[in-house]
Amino acid sequence: MECWTPLMEIFMNSPCPETDASVWLQKSFNPSSNSATISTTSFLSLLAKPSVLIDPSSPPQEKRVMWIETLPSVVQARILSFLAYDNQRFCKKELCKLARKMLSEGKGVDFWVKKCAQQLLDLVSVSNYQWLSHLDLGSEDDNGEDEFLSVPDWLRDAAKDSESLLPWLPMSPDELSLKLPFVSCGEDEDDFLKEVEEYKQESVDEMMVEDHVSPRKIDDTMDPEVEYEAKALKSRLLDFDSTSKAVQLAKDIRGLCVESGKDSLAVMAMIEPWNAEDETAAVLVSHLMVENEGNELDWPSLVLCSIVLPKLLFLNQPASGVLVAATIDYCKAHQRASEYALLFPLILRNEGINNPICDVITRIVKECLHPAHVSAFCQKLLSKDINAWKFICLPCHECLISDEIVWTESLFNLLQSILNHNVYLTEDSIEQLVPRVYEFSHRYSKSLKFGNFILCLISKYAPLLKPHKVLLTEAVENTRTLVTKSILAKIV
Repeated sequence: MECWTPLMEIFMNSPCPETDASVWLQKSFNPSSNSATISTTSFLSLLAKPSVLIDPSSPPQEKRVMWIETLPSVVQARILSFLAYDNQRFCKKELCKLARKMLSEGKGVDFWVKKCAQQLLDLVSVSNYQWLSHLDLGSEDDNGEDEFLSVPDWLRDAAKDSESLLPWLPMSPDELSLKLPFVSCGEDEDDFLKEVEEYKQESVDEMMVEDHVSPRKIDDTMDPEVEYEAKALKSRLLDFDSTSKAVQLAKDIRGLCVESGKDSLAVMAMIEPWNAEDETAAVLVSHLMVENEGNELDWPSLVLCSIVLPKLLFLNQPASGVLVAATIDYCKAHQRASEYALLFPLILRNEGINNPICDVITRIVKECLHPAHVSAFCQKLLSKDINAWKFICLPCHECLISDEIVWTESLFNLLQSILNHNVYLTEDSIEQLVPRVYEFSHRYSKSLKFGNFILCLISKYAPLLKPHKVLLTEAVENTRTLVTKSILAKIV
């Protein structure tokens, strides 16, 4: 057990436990050793090792659990996140077994532990159509073990292929990106790789297509009965005297959207649920939460972009606590939807974000999203490819959202809060961020929020900022705040 202590310290203290743990495991594994104390197999065996957990409230009762379940919830979540990140180095059958056991604990599992276990299971489990295509009458356990111990098919095939892209390092199409320079051996490879790249955004793009259809065009093709019911629901929305009516209205709205199918965007636009009082809107959001149904983006995104997003786009004073609480609970259950239906459209607001909007976004990021998810979001936000800025909104609200980022003082304050969330930034993100700092150093020369953002950036990402030292120094010299001297001292 002592040999695993450094790895456990990484999971407890490292800001990037996935990559640090992967590097440690790779360096610590000694293939020439006969004992092979440290390996992927022995690590999984340690996690699944039976242990006895004694409940302090009921001394006589003992519960047999896996060793991983005796660890703090945050450590469990980080371990499962690492297994998902580095899943190709582990036996998929054992990973599936571990994830299923964690999920089988039910209500006793922490929210983030459950999310990470579900993510791991989704990554390593075989989907229905793949399972059917590989159906075999032989032993499933034997097949799974043989598959893990044998040479992968893609490596065996690549070794036989004299025309492989990299003979010394065979690569599968999934590992390639169209954004990198690539020389094809033929037109077929180009078409196939393009399909692989486009499939990753398929679910999001489908929603984008729906969102950019003209509202008038949708209304013209809507079923008259659906249109009549939508107008009736709009009238009911503005006339409330009890919470029970709001609960029933939420059920009726969902029923009508399910009935209308692809016209659900038009139905929501006609009902105008964003005009409801904050208390009513909070009840609607809470009772429109449906887990594990359909596409992860479709319904949750529709709820957020039609009820919460319009209210926040017009927010000029602190949001009501009841609406924020309902939104936080919904975003915890639907993280991807919160990214596309709230975070991106709010940050791309025509006038830029203000302090009240900044406060709401900060709470969503800190309380709802995993640090790895926040890192991915920041990389897309700071990407020079504007096609990465995918968002979902009703057609009637598109005029409120810009196609470029408006860099306000509150946005720099938001970025500082995000960077304090142990977010990993790439060199590309830094290259996009530093010029913006220089560009707005004159406008916000006396802004303490802007100065604190620069100080945070330099403190956390000093190694990545070395190539930009000259430009960053000029930007800081343009400022006149209490932290200017401290920033210059850190740069030097």
